[in-house]
Amino acid sequence: MSERRVVVTGLGVCAPNGVGIEHFWSALIEGRSGVGPISAFDASALRSRIAGEVRSFVPEDRIPAKTAKRTARFAQLAVASALEAVENAGLAGEESDALRHEAAVIVGSGIGAFDFFEREHIPFLEKGPGRFHPLTVPIVIPNAAAGMIAMEIGSHGPNFCVTSACASGANSIGTALDLLRNGRADLAIAGASESTISPFAIDGYCQLRALSTRNDDPCGASRPFSRDRDGFVIAEGGGILVLEELEHAKKRGAPILCELAGYGASADAYHMTAPEPEAKGAVRAMRAALADARMAPEAIGLVNAHGTSTPLNDVVETGAIKTVFGPHAGKLAVNATKSMTGHALGGAPALEAVASVLMLSRGVIHPTINLHDPDPQCDLDYVPLVAREAKLDAVMSNSFGFGGHNAVLVFRRFT
Repeated sequence: MSERRVVVTGLGVCAPNGVGIEHFWSALIEGRSGVGPISAFDASALRSRIAGEVRSFVPEDRIPAKTAKRTARFAQLAVASALEAVENAGLAGEESDALRHEAAVIVGSGIGAFDFFEREHIPFLEKGPGRFHPLTVPIVIPNAAAGMIAMEIGSHGPNFCVTSACASGANSIGTALDLLRNGRADLAIAGASESTISPFAIDGYCQLRALSTRNDDPCGASRPFSRDRDGFVIAEGGGILVLEELEHAKKRGAPILCELAGYGASADAYHMTAPEPEAKGAVRAMRAALADARMAPEAIGLVNAHGTSTPLNDVVETGAIKTVFGPHAGKLAVNATKSMTGHALGGAPALEAVASVLMLSRGVIHPTINLHDPDPQCDLDYVPLVAREAKLDAVMSNSFGFGGHNAVLVFRRFT
C-alpha cells in the first residue's frame, strides 16, 4: 500500500430522512425513517407503493437554477451534496479556486436518470421524433452527475462515473482513494447518487419480487435482519465525501473527520441478483479491505451492513461477518442505515459512508430500527431500535450489488 494516507475532510448528503448533514445525523440517531407512500406518481397499480423519497429537497434552494433546469433528479441530489461537502471541507470561495481546480471528481450511479428517460420516452412514442426534451441524452447518462459537479465547483482533474449497481458508491469512493494514493490527485470529490422512483423501474423490481409490500406500514417496511422482512424499500439519495491526501489537508488546515484506511472489491461470479450462498465474494472483499488498511479484524468496532431487508442478503451477510471476524463477530456492533433510508441503490453506499464517518467521528452508533423480532439465523448485535454511545476506532461499511459486485470500505479514527 502507498504511504500516502487519505483523510475525509468534508461531507454532504441528501437522504430520505434528512437533507444536509445535521438533519441526516439527527434522524439517524433518533431512529427516524424517511420511508413513506410514493408521492412522485400514482403508484396504486403497483405491488410495492412505498419508497424513501427525499421529500424536503427543493433543487432551486440548493443548486443554481440553471443547473437544476438542465439536470435530472439524481444529478441534482449529487450536485447539492457536493456543494455542501465542499463548503463543509472549507473549500468554498475564491481563495480555494486553485485547490478545486485540481480536484478529481469520482461520482457513481447505478442507473442514471431512469425516471427522466421513462418520462421523455412517452412523448417520443405518442408524438414521434423531435417532440421530447432535446437534452435527454446528456441528462440521462450516469456520468452526468460527475460532470455537473466538476462544472459547478471548477474541477479539471480526473472525472468519471463508476457504475456497479448497489456497490457503485463504495467503488467510487474506493477508486478515488486509489487515485489519491497513487498521486494522480491530492483532493477528490467522491460518492454517488440515485433517483429511480418511477413506475417502470419500481414495477421491474416488483417483478423480481425484490421489494417490500408492507404498504400499510411504510416506516416499518425496511426491517433488516428481522424474521418477517419481505424485501427492500426502494429509495433515492446522494452522498458525497471530500477526500484529501493527508499532508495536503494539513497544509491548508482542513478539518479532518477520519481516515479512509481501506478498500476491497470482488465479484461473486454467481448470479444476476442473488448473493453467493456461502458469501465467498463478500468475504473476499471484506478481507481485502482489512488487508488494504493493514488492520486486524479485531480493530473494527462497527460494521455498517449492506442490510437490505431481503430474505437472502441478511442471512448471507451475517454469515460473511462471522467468517471474516471469527470470535470477534460476537463483540462487534452491526447496524443497517437502510432501515431508515430504504435502499438508494447505487447511492446507498455513499449515504452509508457518510453515516459511517459521522458515527466514527461523533461517537454514537445509530440504531437498526424495526428490529423487534430478529431472524434466528441473524444472531449478531445489530444495535436494535435505540442509538448507542461508543468510542469507535474503526468502521467497516459493506456494499453488495446485483451482478455480484462487492465493495467494502474501512474508515479509521484519525491519529
